[in-house]
Amino acid sequence: MADAPAAPVKKVVLAYSGGLDTSIILKWLQQTYNCEVVTFTADLGQGEELSPARDKALLMGIKPENIFIEDLREEFVRDYVFPMFRANTVYEGQYLLGTSIARPLIAKAQIEIARKVGADAVCHGATGKGNDQVRFEVAYYALEPDIHVIAPWREWDFKSREALIAFAEENQIPIAKDKRGEAPFSVDANLLHSSSEGKVLEDPWVEPPEYVHMRTISPEDAPDVVTEITIDFEKGDPVAIDGVKMSPATLLTKLNELGKANGIGRLDLVENRFVGMKSRGVYETPGGTILLQAHRGIESITLDRGAAHLKDELMPKYAELIYNGFWYSPEMEALMTYVDKSQENVTGTARLKLYKGTCTVVGRKAEKTLYDTMITTFEEDEGAYNQADATGFIRLNALRLRVRNKAGFFKD
Repeated sequence: MADAPAAPVKKVVLAYSGGLDTSIILKWLQQTYNCEVVTFTADLGQGEELSPARDKALLMGIKPENIFIEDLREEFVRDYVFPMFRANTVYEGQYLLGTSIARPLIAKAQIEIARKVGADAVCHGATGKGNDQVRFEVAYYALEPDIHVIAPWREWDFKSREALIAFAEENQIPIAKDKRGEAPFSVDANLLHSSSEGKVLEDPWVEPPEYVHMRTISPEDAPDVVTEITIDFEKGDPVAIDGVKMSPATLLTKLNELGKANGIGRLDLVENRFVGMKSRGVYETPGGTILLQAHRGIESITLDRGAAHLKDELMPKYAELIYNGFWYSPEMEALMTYVDKSQENVTGTARLKLYKGTCTVVGRKAEKTLYDTMITTFEEDEGAYNQADATGFIRLNALRLRVRNKAGFFKD
């Protein structure tokens, strides 16, 4: 085992799922740092019963007052997911950032608990190869600059899963039968999405087995009947489905159900991790996929061209900041200010059709719409638009190209 650090840790808040890995980390912290451990389990809508995490922590000697299980679902959707979707955020053209956007909230809650209990350290279970170690730690330091961060996967001497299992057995850590062997793939889930990586998914040429998918049915198995819905927006955020007002978490849950039933939201992606390697993941974001299409539909009639195009130019940077863990950075704050300003009049209703893996906007309306039928019509516009104005407009835009050609720079 690794030697204890020179600077002693008195109390540490561990991000704890109750699973095998974080239970091993809990015991390892007690042995290696000889410190008091506080467990924190976040309910982000991952779909798992969380009471076993409390029972497991108690079994491992954690005091009841040092066990925190918090329902963060509404805060997660309201303050993290919805702001991200106001920007139409997509990483590398496809990924809706379901894992990335959860990390700053977990880190924030963890730091708040550390302050509450007087802990001088925090600990996460992210490996040294992934993005999450960066996301957690950058957030920790942004919120609590002098906090001591413990990252067991970068510190301990375990080299294999067999070694971890042996440690668990030596320390009477309960091991479920399905956890003794190598997991076929690793899973992260919350109310926005599920992600699956590793093992059976490591060869990017091999199609993911159907059993990997947990949030959607196969598009081929989806009903042969169209599901039509409406989503109401106020200032860029969805507030109602089919006219029924809902809280943020309730609304996203409903969209997930609709997306799942229609096979919507699957993604097989090879992405570029912040740490420098490529990785292959299978993501399912049923409700988020619907939400993105609906939001863009409302923006198409309520957002000015210049504002919309600037948003699209800034979006990749917005996505990269979330993916790389810089939610609490000054540049993100500046981007959020612009995005939120752009959403002041993004209020209206989108009508969508869901069918066998597809989500299509088929209607949109808004009280403050910028879509003017009198201007766009191909019929008589009663003088709303003078087509002759286009002559000078075109000639002025082509002027530099004409000059360039006459100067001899143009080549066929």
